[in-house]
Amino acid sequence: MKKQKKDKFTCFVCQQSFLNHEVIAGELVQKELAHEIKKVAPDWNATHFICHSDLAVMRSHYIHSLLNTEKNELTSMERSVLKSIQEHELLSTDIEEEFDKNWTFVDKLTDKIAKFGGSWGFLICFGIFLTAWMITNSLILFLRPLDPYPFIFLNLILSCLTAMQAPVIMMSQNRHAEKDRFRSQHDYKVNLKAELEIRSLHEKIDHLLSHQWEKMVKIQEMQLEMLAELNSAKKAKVPAKRLKQTD
Repeated sequence: MKKQKKDKFTCFVCQQSFLNHEVIAGELVQKELAHEIKKVAPDWNATHFICHSDLAVMRSHYIHSLLNTEKNELTSMERSVLKSIQEHELLSTDIEEEFDKNWTFVDKLTDKIAKFGGSWGFLICFGIFLTAWMITNSLILFLRPLDPYPFIFLNLILSCLTAMQAPVIMMSQNRHAEKDRFRSQHDYKVNLKAELEIRSLHEKIDHLLSHQWEKMVKIQEMQLEMLAELNSAKKAKVPAKRLKQTD
């Protein structure tokens, strides 16, 4: 601490002399501002003094650094969220393609048969076959029909076709039910991951808002301190004017 004659004190930052009411003792400076002062004057400690103008500059630097830190925290938080999402397994996949990889040739064949058996093409072809069979055995082969009325052989063919078609359709339905179950499990995993990510984002946003509120409170405290310093400076000037008027 450098002290001169007539109660003048030396500012540790600008090394200029000031009166007692124009400087502030280091022990009264906040810790945040003390860190800012040490960036300019590394040997600063609580025994030194600083003038109001330099303290205002240090306070301005601290506020700017505080706001810049807040801005950087937003971007770093966004980067951390994106990084956490990229590191996890990607759940959004093509269910059809992934499920078809485990199918055998028989499974695909039964699905195609079941698909054709439940289409208009099968009904039209089957109707044409029945009509042609009955016309052939009733009119063309009237003398020596292959399957005379009441078409017992045709009934046997239809019974065999029905007996074979029912298991094929049931197997296809079972595979589609398994696919639907696999799809529902996949949707559940995707929804659960999205819910956890949204919950994590809410927690981070709440933490960010609370942290931002603390910084705004610090800025407000410094603004109030600046107003108090201005009021004290005005009060110090008023007695000086009165002394001049009395002289």
